[in-house]
Amino acid sequence: MKLRITIDGKAYEAEVEILDAEGSAPEYPPYPPAPAAYVAAEPPEMIIAAQTGEVASSEKECRSPVTGMVVKVEVEPGQLVQTNDVVVVLESMKMEMQITAQQTAAVKNVLVTEGSAVKVNQLLVEFE
Repeated sequence: MKLRITIDGKAYEAEVEILDAEGSAPEYPPYPPAPAAYVAAEPPEMIIAAQTGEVASSEKECRSPVTGMVVKVEVEPGQLVQTNDVVVVLESMKMEMQITAQQTAAVKNVLVTEGSAVKVNQLLVEFE
């Protein structure tokens, strides 16, 4: 089979041979099958606790579950909070997250202010 190719206004003729599709395509090995089992990753606070040797959280502490920024502090020292009351509102990756109290307790100390940056597992509020 002859083909005519024009490059920069100049015409060229070329003779082309068409090979079988099977013979011209390279053979690739099949993809390996996907793993059958799903392995859940450990939460970040568990990893940090394992690395530092510290307890990740206790009943008298409220720690940040993410790296982010404090949007609002809902409590002050001396205030009594009930289980699931919002203590701090954090923003992480343009999403707001409400951090709540795990039990009824009095606020001993607030360690963050609005606008401050926090890291994973950082202590936000202490309870009595």
